[in-house]
Amino acid sequence: MADMRSFRDAVMAWAAGGSGDLAHELATLLPVQGAVLLEGPSDAAAVEALAEGYGRDLAAEAVCVLAMGGAMNVTRFVDRLGPDGLDLQLTGLCDERERGYYARAWARAGLPPHFFVCDADLEDELIRALGVERVAELIQQEGDLRPLQIFLSQPAQRGRGPQQQLRRFLGTKKGRKIHYGRVLVDALPHERVPAPLADLLDFV
Repeated sequence: MADMRSFRDAVMAWAAGGSGDLAHELATLLPVQGAVLLEGPSDAAAVEALAEGYGRDLAAEAVCVLAMGGAMNVTRFVDRLGPDGLDLQLTGLCDERERGYYARAWARAGLPPHFFVCDADLEDELIRALGVERVAELIQQEGDLRPLQIFLSQPAQRGRGPQQQLRRFLGTKKGRKIHYGRVLVDALPHERVPAPLADLLDFV
């Protein structure tokens, strides 16, 4: 049975140089109306968790959440999903340092810059929104207190502030950023959702 995961896989294969026939077929069959272009799977986990927290199912709303495997790939996806491809409504979320990749991709497609930018990255936004103490509590609840303590004892961490330390900790183990993307968003009160995430969800 065709579903949004099948469409996402077809788009990924197309962007990697394969045929776009299946993506076109599924876009019509499902149908697909929009796509959210994200740098990686931790961003996708956070966006999907946020939508669920507001009682929304983006796939059921015909919106595909795509982790592109890096911001440098964004032009490839906009070319395929934008006006010269499937003509979906596009939005996205990126880190400040990757803003240029997104801006150039949207401009190349002749689209208004309907993407949203995190000050440093999404983890930084979430840690600031929740506060260092709350994030540390969540890490303890998830069973990662001991790894955090070991990480913080490393000499390289002693000159960094608590927020930067936590941000770096989330990226020290494969899969940890993905896991905590959902954990941190699930813990956020609606009134404290960072502006880039809130604006993204409002746009979709």
